[in-house]
Amino acid sequence: MVLYKLQDFEPNYRDTFEGRDINGLGVYTQGTDEKVGTVSDVLVDEEGHFRYFVVDLGFWIFGKKVLLPIGRARIDYNVDRVYTIGLTREQAEDLPEFNEREALDYDYEERVRGVYRQPAEYVQPPVDPLLPLEATAPVDTTYQQPTTPTYNRDNYNYEHEPSLYGLNEQDHQTLRLYEERLIANKRRQKTGEVTIGKRVETDTARIAVPIERERVVIERVTPADAGTAVSGREADFREGEVARVEIHEETPEIRKEAFLREEVRVRKVVDQDTVETQETVRREELDINSGNLPVEER
Repeated sequence: MVLYKLQDFEPNYRDTFEGRDINGLGVYTQGTDEKVGTVSDVLVDEEGHFRYFVVDLGFWIFGKKVLLPIGRARIDYNVDRVYTIGLTREQAEDLPEFNEREALDYDYEERVRGVYRQPAEYVQPPVDPLLPLEATAPVDTTYQQPTTPTYNRDNYNYEHEPSLYGLNEQDHQTLRLYEERLIANKRRQKTGEVTIGKRVETDTARIAVPIERERVVIERVTPADAGTAVSGREADFREGEVARVEIHEETPEIRKEAFLREEVRVRKVVDQDTVETQETVRREELDINSGNLPVEER
């Protein structure tokens, strides 16, 4: 059977006990008022039923923690004490040490239960007070061996042993009514991831560059004194005379420079929203069956 710490099973368990905290209560032997130790934790089953007190035996055995079944304990809130019923120092020494890092399985609980089932008691048959003493059957003081359990790890139930796990009605007269409430918690979880990076794209850019090209223009004109005779000295006939004219033109010269285009800033914003949910909760109501007897409620 799976057992849980009370704090893990119900974080708000103090509300059930009117704000009181069981942890830290002193543990005393019933009848002698000898202090045994303190309650360091409470273990409950899957349905929230109390099964064990975890007791630090600091006053009996320093540094040892053991399990005390709920049926062998009585809580007295008037003095903030837990009283053990029938626990002896010898039993405390025989109890296996509780270590929350180790598995709390059936075999471990059986070792605990085995200690509390011991020692077997002497059984004395009832005596009829109306019979004379000599007519009374002799008292059988034979040592009674404990009954061999008929259960195993597959069919064991805590109800099999009410002496260990049953609540003493005489010591627990308060009837508490419980109700379930919805407790809203939030859990932060990752819903995705946004990756922002850069990539390089190429494009063809066009630019218009005005250029100049030189060309030769040959013009033939008739001078105003055309047809006028010139002397032989002026008429200089030279064969192979060449006139040279250099021709130039401009060609575009293109180069690239990098310029800052824009700046991108990445940040997160938190949007507030309200999510409504519903769940069925239970509440205990008091049923009073008094017949014809008068009952007053306050």
